[in-house]
Formats: sequence, C-alpha cells, structure tokens
Amino acid sequence: MTSHPVEATGLVRRFGDLTAVAGIDLAVEEGEIFGFLGPNGAGKSTTVRMLVTLLRPSGGSARVAGHDIVKNPTAVRRAIGVALQDAAIDPLMTGNELLRLQAVLHGLGRKESATRTSDLLERVGLTAAADRRVGQYSGGMRRRLDLALALVHRPMVLFLDEPTTGLDPTSRLAVWEEVRILNAEGTTVFLTTQYLEEADQLAGRIAIIDDGRIVREGDPRSLKEAVGDPTLRVEVSDAAMMETARAVLATFGEERPARVGRLAIGLAGGAGRLADVVRALDDQGVPVAHIELDSPSLDDVFADATGRRLEGANSAQPE
Repeated sequence: MTSHPVEATGLVRRFGDLTAVAGIDLAVEEGEIFGFLGPNGAGKSTTVRMLVTLLRPSGGSARVAGHDIVKNPTAVRRAIGVALQDAAIDPLMTGNELLRLQAVLHGLGRKESATRTSDLLERVGLTAAADRRVGQYSGGMRRRLDLALALVHRPMVLFLDEPTTGLDPTSRLAVWEEVRILNAEGTTVFLTTQYLEEADQLAGRIAIIDDGRIVREGDPRSLKEAVGDPTLRVEVSDAAMMETARAVLATFGEERPARVGRLAIGLAGGAGRLADVVRALDDQGVPVAHIELDSPSLDDVFADATGRRLEGANSAQPE
C-alpha cells in the first residue's frame, strides 16, 4: 500500500455540458479519517463514485490503495469497502443472508464466512435482527448493515458516502462511534458528508468542495482558527430596521454571510465588544430579537470560502 491510500490529481467528471467535478487534487494519509464536506450537488458523491471505480473520470488521474482507478479497477475494488448513500439492498433477504452472500462474492470459505458474518452482526449491533428481512429494518439498522457489508473482506480503505443522512440522533451517534473504532484499528476512512458536526466530530482533516472544486483543506481546528474573529449573529424583530442594524454592525467588524432574517459580522475584539454592540444598536432604536456570539465554526469556514452558509448545516447535530 502506498503512503497515500487515496490520491487524485486534476480529477474531472463531466456529464454532457455539466462539469460535476472540476479538476480536484487529493492526498489522503494512511490511517486517517478524511472528511469530504460540501452541500448537495457539490460533487462529493461523483468524486467517490470515480474513486471506487463506478464512474470513469473525464480527465485527470487517481490511485486508490496503490492502484490506478482506470487501469486496474479490479484491484481497487478488492482493496476497498464502500457504503454508498443510495446502495440497493434486497429487502426480502435477511441481514445474515446478505452478509454471507457478500462473503461468498469476496471469496471467503464457508467456515470463514459464517464466522465473519457472526462477528460483524455483533459488531454493528444487529445480532438480534440477523434473521429478519431487511425490509423490516429501520433506517439506522440499514445503515449499520451497509457498514457491515463494506467490512466483510477487511478493506484497506473504507468509503462512506453520507453515512448518517436521514438518521435520528441516537442512530447517528452509533454510526459515529463505529467509525471511530474502525479508524482506531487502522482503517483509513474517506467520509463524505454535508453535516458540519459530523465532519468536526470525526475527521482529522477535511476538504471542502463547492461547485466541483476544493475551496479549503486542512484540519478542522486550523481551518476555524484561520477565519479569525468570532461571529456575531443578530436577528432584528423589525424588518424595516435591517439596514440601520447593518450600518451599526459594520462599525464593529466585517459582514459575514448569514441566513435569511439575520445579520452577521466577524466581531473584532471578540466578546469584550459585545456590550458595546448592544448599546450601539439600542442607541439607534434597533429592536433585537436574538443575539449570539459563536467561536468560528466549519460553517464560518464554508461561508468564508464560498460567500454563503451551508444549507442545513445544523441539521445533523444531536438533539
């Protein structure tokens, strides 16, 4: 295995006149959880489908587990585990049957297949549901089964595409914990997500993709520190006073992208200036419905890189 289990240079994918991935460079370190963060339609899943050999690149090159994805796709598939967001699972089969079938497809013998199936069902907490049809599984159970199926052959690199989309907070946390355990055991994980909390919790390093291009890359802490000042968010209860509020806030820091109905700035001087802001808004008669000051987040990093907030950014945070 190479020092970079996943590496890409100038990777491009076009669909007719649409360029979904516009020449990205990646280098994933051995044994890390690499987060690939971006909104729906940014090019995350298209990139993964190229890396796991389901889509042929329109340009550029990539190697996974030391093998060229175009020249030697079979070797790539043998070395990786893949859990795609829209993976098709036969609802009429049981979890036990699906895992045994996956084991056979990967060339495991009967005895090893039975042992591996039992171990994985226990690992992902599905032993009690092993003989139930998958069509009766909850969303969280199906995602955990996806994970088990991807691990049958002990892959060098595990690709997880939006692994917790649509899950309730309890199921989401269970998947997070399993990913951490796998990584601690030495598995390199390539994680795509649109959830800021997920990337922040799991990834040692992330790349933010937008419109098919990587706009920021690094470890979450450094990326957040680079944004600088904390973000002050203000909600004004009278829409007619928005521009007045905007003018007041502009004297305290540069405006940052904010959701509809709110204003945001990078508050120069941090929390020590918060009282001054409140007084200034009050002096101008601005009715404030809500005000909050947050340390820089990955949402701020995304906003700084793209000029807008990540839609649904907070929807993955545990309740």
